[in-house]
Amino acid sequence: MRYLPLTKNDRTEMLAKIGVTSVADFYKGLPVTDHFDLPDHQGELEVERFMVNLANRNRAASDGPFFLGAGVYHHHIPSTVDYIIQRSEFLTSYTPYQPEMAQGTLQVIFEFQTMIANLTGQDVANASMYDGATSCAEAALMAMRLTGREKVTLGTELNPQYRDVLESYIGKDNIVDTADETVAAIIVQSPDFFGTPHSYASWKAKADAVGAKLVVVITEIVSLGLLPAPTEADIVCGEAQSIGIPMSFGGPHLGFFACKQDYLRQMPGRLCGETVDADGRRGFVLTLSTREQHIRREKATSNICTNQGLCALAFTVHMALLGEDGLKTLARLNHERACALADELSNIKGVRVMNENFFNEFVVEFESSAKEVVMKLAAQNIIPGLRLDDHRLLMAVTEMVSEEDIKTFVRVLGE
Repeated sequence: MRYLPLTKNDRTEMLAKIGVTSVADFYKGLPVTDHFDLPDHQGELEVERFMVNLANRNRAASDGPFFLGAGVYHHHIPSTVDYIIQRSEFLTSYTPYQPEMAQGTLQVIFEFQTMIANLTGQDVANASMYDGATSCAEAALMAMRLTGREKVTLGTELNPQYRDVLESYIGKDNIVDTADETVAAIIVQSPDFFGTPHSYASWKAKADAVGAKLVVVITEIVSLGLLPAPTEADIVCGEAQSIGIPMSFGGPHLGFFACKQDYLRQMPGRLCGETVDADGRRGFVLTLSTREQHIRREKATSNICTNQGLCALAFTVHMALLGEDGLKTLARLNHERACALADELSNIKGVRVMNENFFNEFVVEFESSAKEVVMKLAAQNIIPGLRLDDHRLLMAVTEMVSEEDIKTFVRVLGE
């Protein structure tokens, strides 16, 4: 028997309180339709056939040359990763509140934090976040708590989706154009949305001059295998999907968050630490939990669930398999493949590579219509990148792009 705690009168009063007449009013702003192009009632076998045929109309990244990035990247994931994360040793309790029951989970989180801290050049890292966009927004909120200010400014071109989430968190009016004594943080993405890497010293000087915090956002974590770690930053956040986690139509992914030791108690979420039990054995336990389910609401930094357990495990396993040398090799391979494509494109009439510097992503400008280029290449089973406007395309090149893919792309584009 279902338990319904609310009477009809209760629901009517609640709806009236927030100014609507029915639950359906909540969904009026969504692009929902009552008409779906689906057959009438069918048996299970018929429905499965229909849905499989429908799904087969999708084009997977591995089906041909693929150059789409813009914050989510197509990287190789060793089969070892899936094998290890499905072992019974890691099938412990999801939430690590009881350390005696969740040592496997806690140790993975501890190792994940250590890896992120080392990669970013920061003192501490938390137990992961939903994704890069929410991680960026939480960094802005943390900077506000640290400075007592309510505004932030963007130093470089931020991923538009990250900006949308940031606006949802802090309000559009609190994102300003100039860095002055009213801003809590200068947010710098590197490589930026258009693929250009940035140095941090000058941005740190600007932040210090106005008493703001420097927040560095990294959407392509593989770049840290080749580019300097943002040690100058006060907070480093971003997306770790590139290591161990498939694109998965946009999620679930893995946000990361790290900062200086002085700001430890203002970090969102929770941290795992190393300890020793009564018998002197090494163990792991939650050492800082600043969510409202752990402490008083007015003391909580955020109620975000900072434990993407399975995703953090996949990242940690893949990174352990790579090691320091492997990560550097992977990053170098990404950069070399991107340079090879950029060089080939520069030789095509009517095509211009816009970036002077890049890691594995860059902007290409066409004399002709970028939309037409995308459509014609898609007809040849090539996904060329993200169209930015009438003439520009954002292209990403990872180790998954072969020399043959580059030759095919250049040949078809030339035609």
